[in-house]
Amino acid sequence: MTVPALASRTFGTPRHTTHYLESGPADGPLMIFLHGWPGIGLIWHAQMDAFAAEGWHCVAPDLRGYGGSSAPAANDAYTMEAIVADMTELHDHLGGKPAVWVGHDWGAAVVGALAAHHPRRSRGVVLTSLAYFPEAFALPTLVPLVDRTLYPADTYPDGQWDYYRCYTTNFASAVADLDADPSASLASVYRSGNPAAMGKVSPSAMVTRSGGRYGAAHRAPAMAPDPALWPAADFDALVQAFKAHGFGPVSAWYTNGDANIAHARRAPDQGRLSQPVLYINGDWDAICSIAGNRQGDPMRAACPDLTETGLPAGHWLPLERKAEHVAAIRSWLRAKKL
Repeated sequence: MTVPALASRTFGTPRHTTHYLESGPADGPLMIFLHGWPGIGLIWHAQMDAFAAEGWHCVAPDLRGYGGSSAPAANDAYTMEAIVADMTELHDHLGGKPAVWVGHDWGAAVVGALAAHHPRRSRGVVLTSLAYFPEAFALPTLVPLVDRTLYPADTYPDGQWDYYRCYTTNFASAVADLDADPSASLASVYRSGNPAAMGKVSPSAMVTRSGGRYGAAHRAPAMAPDPALWPAADFDALVQAFKAHGFGPVSAWYTNGDANIAHARRAPDQGRLSQPVLYINGDWDAICSIAGNRQGDPMRAACPDLTETGLPAGHWLPLERKAEHVAAIRSWLRAKKL
């Protein structure tokens, strides 16, 4: 099987410039992959190789604030409304035919919002490691769904989402800690899942009381990247991307909850997704797993054609289980005749 090369492209409008990777036949059915925090389009390398070889036209942009795309200075430039607009412009540039949209983490939130507001642009939705929240991926939506048997409200008011809260309360400090050593920060963030962590309080719930993600050190410990996740050359490209812009723009995504909720409430049909939706859960994802808790309930209520599956992985499922992730998507595409 010949694996098509990834081509680097840039598309710009007066309001935004998007860098994206592209592979596969230009006349093939369109599949668009959206990364999350803290990634770049290259996180989808394995998936693009697999689906491009099967005839799909694969595109993976760097989202606003990331990689080679525009990174405005103002935090309020990173609303879901603005990011969805970036993607609709890119989609038009790519021909505008209904696509299969694949998202991970914050990229899943973008895919969900785009599918809700622009249903004709999507013929299928794949969400990985973050459920769809029709009222937006924002603290007022998330906190009521916290498992209070694991996170008692008096001790952990925001549950596993305390790290999210810190971006809204201690933004400059949170960013400075990550920027202190981008390579170490990225190596510390991207670790394989551990089944022993399930059912225990996540470190993400203790960021505030620790004084930051890295505590008193205010910088990530020196460590080698997890070799099971990023290929070495891809990790180097990831590090260089974050040395260019830093963690400020990408972390600003967490500071626009009110605007994102308002945007979500403007979606037609209360944000229900009529398209076929596949949700791929990381069974060892201590923050975002929807197994054994209520976190997936809003998605189940809003997606009448929902397929759920899980893989033995942590949050970085598309990297941890590359072949299995591709196989799950492929099986669903065939079942739904997409």
